[in-house]
Amino acid sequence: MARGYEPRLNRKAAPWALVGIPAISVLLGSLTALPPNIATYPFLPPIGLLMLLAWRTLVRDLWPSWVALLFGFFDDLFSGQPMGSAMFLWTSVFLILDIFDRWMMWRDYRQDWVIAGILIAIVLLAGLGIANSAGGATPVLVILPQILASILAFPLAVRTCAWLDQWRWRI
Repeated sequence: MARGYEPRLNRKAAPWALVGIPAISVLLGSLTALPPNIATYPFLPPIGLLMLLAWRTLVRDLWPSWVALLFGFFDDLFSGQPMGSAMFLWTSVFLILDIFDRWMMWRDYRQDWVIAGILIAIVLLAGLGIANSAGGATPVLVILPQILASILAFPLAVRTCAWLDQWRWRI
């Protein structure tokens, strides 16, 4: 064999990388809300949710549905939303995606983008409703730019997860 040659077939990936890299990317996405940013209107997409949806649409059997509860708990700790909102909403998103998986067995990229866009809009609007019921008074029009930015950022999240997926199989 030539020096530096590594076989690509029958190669086993590191067990920690198969589950660890996707989980770390979602957790780091949730931590993007941690640095202070001064803005009049929310514009930053929920990166943790985008990464979670991207991994879920890319690798459907990566996680069971209950794992969204744990990721939502971590996001609730750092996002500033009322505790339990992301836990409920993210788990609901996973359950809805399970229904879509049974209903639409074969989906292409555009259908995943439309489904994810609808779910992102629902999660952001429901999160606003939960925050308003906890004492906030934010009108719906304020988060429309964030919804649009999140839907447009979803392909970038899928691209990032695809790159991480290739990388995690090489480790």
